[in-house]
Amino acid sequence: MNRSRIGPVAALLLCACLSGTVAAAPATLVTATSREGHRDFDFLFGSWHTHYRILRRRLAHSHDWYDCYGTSVVRPFWTGSANLEDGDLGCPNRYVGGMTLRLYNAGTHQWSLWWGTRTLGLVPPPQVGHFEGGVGNFYARDTSNGTPVIVRFRWNEPAPGHPRFEQAFSADGGRSWETNWTTDYTRIPAAKTKS
Repeated sequence: MNRSRIGPVAALLLCACLSGTVAAAPATLVTATSREGHRDFDFLFGSWHTHYRILRRRLAHSHDWYDCYGTSVVRPFWTGSANLEDGDLGCPNRYVGGMTLRLYNAGTHQWSLWWGTRTLGLVPPPQVGHFEGGVGNFYARDTSNGTPVIVRFRWNEPAPGHPRFEQAFSADGGRSWETNWTTDYTRIPAAKTKS
């Protein structure tokens, strides 16, 4: 997506998010915080090579994973209080063009993460949460093949320049978690300019 189209796309997504037709995650899933965190995703700005590992069957005690590879570009707006990630996944049997819109609420100090694809559009509900100790946890109630689950998105940066994302499901109210999606990011060096 070219840079000049980011603003209109973000505005359309924001209108959809704020329209009231999509419910936010229940507050009981998210711990309260008073920590100012509008810069917590700054480590993710830029261009990336991405490596995805996806569990073939979820909530089935499976250990059969497959790999996908892609690229991703994360751009800030609203002085860092929001960002848009435009990415793709090349998987063995399919291609996915995806995006994530992340919005910071200065009143609650929580982030809302909205995910979507070119095929599905914006996929509710948003994940809501915040960073603590360098790890961001974001939650929503959802279903997986008819089973009610809590979905957790977890972000951290285990090594400088190598962010990591994990998605996990809990079918027992958060007592146990099954990780079913991971993404490892490797920064694409900025092109050298001629002087």
